[in-house]
Order: sequence, then C-alpha cells, then structure tokens
Amino acid sequence: MKTIRIPRTPAGLSVRLDVRACTVVALLLAAALAASVVLIGTGDFSIPAGDVLRTLLGGGDPGQRFIVTELRLPRVLVGLLVGASLGLGGALFQSISRNPLGSPDVLGLGQGSTAGALVVIVLFSGSATQVALGALAGGLATGLAIHLLAWKRGVHGYRLVLVGIGVCAVATAVNGYLLTKADLVDAARAVVWMTGSLNGRDREQVWPLLALCAVLVPLVLGQARGLRMTEMGDDVAYALGVRVERVRLLLMVSAVLLTAGAAAAAGPVGFVALTAPQLARRLTRSPGPNLVASMVMGATLLIVADWASQRVFGADQLPVGVVTGVLGGLYLLWLLVTERRAGRI
Repeated sequence: MKTIRIPRTPAGLSVRLDVRACTVVALLLAAALAASVVLIGTGDFSIPAGDVLRTLLGGGDPGQRFIVTELRLPRVLVGLLVGASLGLGGALFQSISRNPLGSPDVLGLGQGSTAGALVVIVLFSGSATQVALGALAGGLATGLAIHLLAWKRGVHGYRLVLVGIGVCAVATAVNGYLLTKADLVDAARAVVWMTGSLNGRDREQVWPLLALCAVLVPLVLGQARGLRMTEMGDDVAYALGVRVERVRLLLMVSAVLLTAGAAAAAGPVGFVALTAPQLARRLTRSPGPNLVASMVMGATLLIVADWASQRVFGADQLPVGVVTGVLGGLYLLWLLVTERRAGRI
C-alpha cells in the first residue's frame, strides 16, 4: 500500500507527496549520477571513479582535469539532458494521447527532425550548428502538422497516434528520397547523424539544450495538475476549472520542443521517449503522468545505454542510438503484445 504524506508549512500550505514515487525518483537520480561518474571514467584512458569525483571537485592532476572536464564531462551532460528531455517529452505525449504508444518515436517527430537535418546536410552541406537548427525546425514543423491533422474539436487518443504514424511514414519516405539524392560524403554524414550518437558532443550542444530545459521543465511541471485532470476526461477537467485545450496545446508545444531539441543535440535517439515513462510508471505504481520520474528515468536509460555502447561490444563501439533502438524495439513488441492481450488494441 502506498503512503501519502501531506506536510504543511507554517503558512498553512500543504504539499501532497507520494513516498514511493519520491523514493523511486531519488534512487533513479542516484543511479544516473553514479552511471555518469562511471561513464566519465570509461575510455581508452580509464580513470577510477574516486579520481573522477576528486577531479570534478577541483582536484586531480592536469591530465585528468583535461580528460574529465574538457573531453568527457560535456558528452555526459548532453546525454543526461537529452535523456531527460526525451523522457519528459514522451510522458507528455503519452498522457495527452492517453495511449502508451503515443511517444515521439511512434508519432514521427524523430523522423521529422531527421528530415530537417537531411535537408541542411544534403541540399546545403551545412555546418553542425545549421544541421541542429534544421533538426529543430523539422521537429517543430512535424509537430504542427500532426496537431493540425489530428484536430477535431480537440486532439485525442488514437486519432493523434494514427495521424502521427501516417506523418512518420511520409517523413520516412522523404528521408529516403533525400539520401538517394546525396553524394557519398553527405550520405555517409547523414547516416551517422540519423543513428543518434553522443560521440564528439561538447559544450556547444550543452548550453542550448540546458537553456531549453531551464525554460520548459518548470513550465511543464507548473501544468502538471491540469494534465492530471485531463487524464480523467475533458468534461471532468472542465468541471474542475481546467482550460483543457489551452493546457493541452501548451504541453504539446513543450513536448515537441523538448523532443526536437534532443534530436538537434544528439540525433534521433530512438525509443527512450517510449520506454522511460512506462518504466517510471511501473516503478512508482502511481497514476498520472509521472513527469519527474519519467525525466530522471530517461536520463538514466541514456547514460547506461551510452556506457553499454562503449563497453559491452568490445572494440566495436556503437552509437548509443543503436543500443536504445534494439532495447526499445524489444520493449515495443512486448508492449504491443500486452496491450493486445488486454483488449486495448
């Protein structure tokens, strides 16, 4: 049985806390930080976890400081931010659609971001910054198209998922066409980007994504009550004073920005947005969108997957998108079987 604590402040304000959910979030956060320290110490020049911590706190020799702070820490920070953005964006889409399949991977936002990046790579041979901006623009355009096509007195459930699947198919066809028109160098560059990877990520990717999260995460968490009310149905939410369409539109825009921003920083890393909210819900056993738990779960999953991509396969280091794609694909098959047995699809 879950225990709910409602601490009261001297001013008489009360905060409802789910003890199990808070414990899960704390443990996931500890796991993400521990995995980050291990990942920073992983590489051709291995550094023990104790030395990594000492270096992060200002100690260590000059060589360790250079490797930790200049080479590896930015990559880990990008991984944490990308994973958190995808986890939060996935939780928002699944809550809005009231469907466990309503994630950016299924809705085609990743493919839309890829299309924007491919246009910049293939047609304009753009720089890394221009490719990131193209991915962001492609994700936003895809999100807008899905919203407009799925709108019918609101955006609901399976209509959103079905429209997203259709848009995903179109974007996939566009991406295939662009690849056939690219020369060998641009095609190779595009394929590497499409895989989703944290290789070579530095502070140029950290600061824009950090700024985006700093704006959107408080905004989304501030709308958590309204989102929870909409899960009970629009009529109930209206009766409780929630401006349903305004809240839904604001959160959809935020989810699209988070997903597109993550794709711009690391490419379309697959299935983190699908699996993180589901795993978080199963661990917390809590109703509602589980926004914070999903965000921390996404960060943990991506960091662990990046470590696995470097260590599990020996000398063949894989892009992190390959690892998340394999694990996420297996999870998607299991989820489809479970939903079918439950009679929901």
